[in-house]
Amino acid sequence: MNVLALITQGDAVTALVAGLLLVMSVASWVVIFWKAWVLKRAVGDVARSTAAFWQSPNLTEAQQRVTSFDREALVLPLIVATHIRESGTLASSGQRSQQLTRVLRDALHGVLHKLQFGQVLLATVGSIAPFVGLLGTVWGIYHALIGIAAAGLITIDKVSGPVGEALIMTAAGLAVAIPAVLAYNIFGRSINRIEADLEGFAYDLRELLNVSGEASREFSDGPPLGKLVPLSSERGSAPPEAREATSVGAP
Repeated sequence: MNVLALITQGDAVTALVAGLLLVMSVASWVVIFWKAWVLKRAVGDVARSTAAFWQSPNLTEAQQRVTSFDREALVLPLIVATHIRESGTLASSGQRSQQLTRVLRDALHGVLHKLQFGQVLLATVGSIAPFVGLLGTVWGIYHALIGIAAAGLITIDKVSGPVGEALIMTAAGLAVAIPAVLAYNIFGRSINRIEADLEGFAYDLRELLNVSGEASREFSDGPPLGKLVPLSSERGSAPPEAREATSVGAP
């Protein structure tokens, strides 16, 4: 006798447990296929987008190249967030490094929230599905024993059949939970990798715009990226703050 026969012969509780397991299974597999497709694209897009950004001659071209590569919009929000405008509010007050840190942190949190979508569902299914199946098993065994007692004839063959059928609910719960747990762990590793890449890019972007003072400038006709970073230039051509920084400890 299969699970379908167990559901049809069981009571409302058995049908409810089986239906709940079915819903959790369908939902988890939909999330698994969707996140596998999204994360596979995201891993490659982040690498290509960051490489295209740093290889661009100016900020305008960098943003345009990232737009063409960043299909999941993971890198572009970090760049757009650096469009800081002087509006006379607390958000625009403070040092430039503080403003950049705040806007990049908020943009990074938004991107990570998008990447982590569905992880809670997988963790929930992986955690409660075995217990839901166990509940169905306990209730099925109780229901079977009540039926056997009502029949007035208790033999091993009369007990083993209904009890074995009730144990199928535990197996069904494990079948629902195991793929969800495996997918959660695999996707979590990919998300951590993408998060590390985005954090590194956000840090480098903050340092670039903080040193260059270009965070509040519109991305049009921007100067070459090589001119925005005075770290590799000669000391005489660097701005005063850069010259002061590089002169520390100099003989």
